[in-house]
Amino acid sequence: MVLLKIKFPFQKRVRLAQGLWLLSWVAMFSGAITFAMGVFLKTELHRRSEVMHSMDIHIVPNLLMAVGLASVGINICAGKVCQDSLDPSRFPRWKTFLPPFFCFSVFITSLLLVAMILSFALQPSLEESLKIGLKNGIRFYKDTDTPGRCFQKETIDRLQIEFQCCGNTNYRDWFEVQWISNRYLDFTSKEVKDRVRSNVDGRYLLDGVPFSCCNPASPRPCIQYSLLDNSAHYNYEYQSEELNLYNRGCRQALVNYYMGLMNTIGPCVLFDFLLQMTILVSLRYLQTAMEGVIGQENVEIETEGYILEKGVKETLLETKEKMKKILQFAQVGDASAVTPDTQPDAEKPATA
Repeated sequence: MVLLKIKFPFQKRVRLAQGLWLLSWVAMFSGAITFAMGVFLKTELHRRSEVMHSMDIHIVPNLLMAVGLASVGINICAGKVCQDSLDPSRFPRWKTFLPPFFCFSVFITSLLLVAMILSFALQPSLEESLKIGLKNGIRFYKDTDTPGRCFQKETIDRLQIEFQCCGNTNYRDWFEVQWISNRYLDFTSKEVKDRVRSNVDGRYLLDGVPFSCCNPASPRPCIQYSLLDNSAHYNYEYQSEELNLYNRGCRQALVNYYMGLMNTIGPCVLFDFLLQMTILVSLRYLQTAMEGVIGQENVEIETEGYILEKGVKETLLETKEKMKKILQFAQVGDASAVTPDTQPDAEKPATA
């Protein structure tokens, strides 16, 4: 049984070909925009790679870039098919090309949907990656003289200033690490000695944060040190007073930023997916309608267009049988290509 059959008079075929040609150009630009969005997302993720533990989330921009480029090529071909369908003498050359073209195009278009789903499904992975990456970044903040970590301090400071955040979860994360290098500590000072000796690991820990945690919107001059000591500052009580530091952790700030980007990209990708599927369905109708014209003297006759020549179940079974034959043919070809390197001992000629 033919699936979704529609009758196409000559004028209707012409209008379909012309409209589809215009739509393919729109889809080509849409594919270019999808590629550009993938490049932008890839760049933004790469900028923060130093505070990311894994790169699993990069599969999303990689898919967008690959599918965007492929979409441009697909729609250029679709436009050419539409042009040739207006001339029945030029259309037959596409007959053998279109079936694999449709399979490839449907696969590429479905990847758009996969990319959109992955952008939301990988949020927990992104959050975990940032959690570990930021934790390591804060731990290596002081290592400005260590090769490979020289710019870690600058990265964290710029990050906290740009995203108005402090620490991994909050500002208290800085209390758990030594973020001041030993190079800048006076070990002849009693205070420094006492702090180092009071710690089991011999680290210089203090209830303070880097300058980049300070909120410039606060009316009070920034308090960076002795944050938990009420007596260290005049008219100060850390438990009840809102500190003049950024309250939000950088992990949450970055997750919100990247998910905001993906929430913006998502509807654009969905539009591109729907547009591409519309073009493929319309192109399939145009192809089957034009096949009825091939070999006819009167090219203005009414023809029928359809999505599948048979039902969905019958088409799947037929495709399965074709794939089996192809695989069997490939196995037979591989077997015939194998030649024995040595002959059996009985067949070897005797030598004196």
